[in-house]
Amino acid sequence: MASVGIVGGTGYTGVELLRILATHPDVELRAITSRGEGGTPVADLFPSLRGRVNLAFADPSKAELARCDIVFFATPNGVAMQQAKPLVDAGVRVIDLAADFRLADADEWERWYRMPHACPELLGEAVYGLPEVNREAIRNARIIANPGCYPTAVQLGFLPLIEAGIVDTEGLIADAKSGVSGAGRKAETHILFSEAGDNFKAYGVAGHRHLPEIRQGLARAAGRSVGLTFVPHLTPMIRGIHATLYSRINADADIQSLFESRYADEPFVDVLPPGSHPETRSVRGSNTCRIAIHRPGGGSTVVVLSVIDNLVKGAAGQAVQNMNLLLGLPETRGLEQIALLP
Repeated sequence: MASVGIVGGTGYTGVELLRILATHPDVELRAITSRGEGGTPVADLFPSLRGRVNLAFADPSKAELARCDIVFFATPNGVAMQQAKPLVDAGVRVIDLAADFRLADADEWERWYRMPHACPELLGEAVYGLPEVNREAIRNARIIANPGCYPTAVQLGFLPLIEAGIVDTEGLIADAKSGVSGAGRKAETHILFSEAGDNFKAYGVAGHRHLPEIRQGLARAAGRSVGLTFVPHLTPMIRGIHATLYSRINADADIQSLFESRYADEPFVDVLPPGSHPETRSVRGSNTCRIAIHRPGGGSTVVVLSVIDNLVKGAAGQAVQNMNLLLGLPETRGLEQIALLP
């Protein structure tokens, strides 16, 4: 039985981690921290966990995180890089759900996140936690950078095409939509129900923080830099990401078979039959990415549709998937939940 700690357990990714880990058969929750809710029983803040999680939130300075086997950081950007090194040095394996260790270049991090990186010495060894790409490296990692939600949906949709070398990597387009929970559990005007409901808008068109992360992953697959236009949108739903991906094909191929072969052994990637249109509700609450491939009019443009739950495969579920790999457990352990419908 592995002991687990969570730093920052009061946000949406934190409570999603708690929901999944509370029924995981191979882990024991040792500590859950919160600066603002210290001493408050978890079930008082999240009644859905009543009878499942009997811990109270602990002040981070008093939590015995160094005694855990694995510590998740479900914190805002900039927190894990301040606190991860002592834990790693103590033999704790760290999974960061924020962006602190996703970008390999510290200068690139500072450009996009507008703060110096506090722990650049760990950037070189941090493993990017996309199991469908880095499974073997994840098994032996000391620190894992859990991918972002948009990057997960976009990369899984583009990877088979780029790995096969059959598309123009200079003109990739990702048109992606997210539910409001992707903005986090905070009070901001643009995500209030009366602002986000009955509304649809793009944002971050000039440059979104997930852009360098996606480019980095796709460039690794291509073996060279890629040209990517990434436009995110906010949609009036709570959970879900829908990424519509466009690329120009430069070699003839059976693209449906290409995707089916690439993901044949992946437990959490479902390639749908030709002509399908995956819906975000088909993955809500699950760790599944569903993908469909189209070639409109038989032309040179390939359209890939990729959907995930941003809080599960796009955050907490993928983090548990990485934890399972670290612990040598079946990758699907604790993640067999079927999507919620309706």
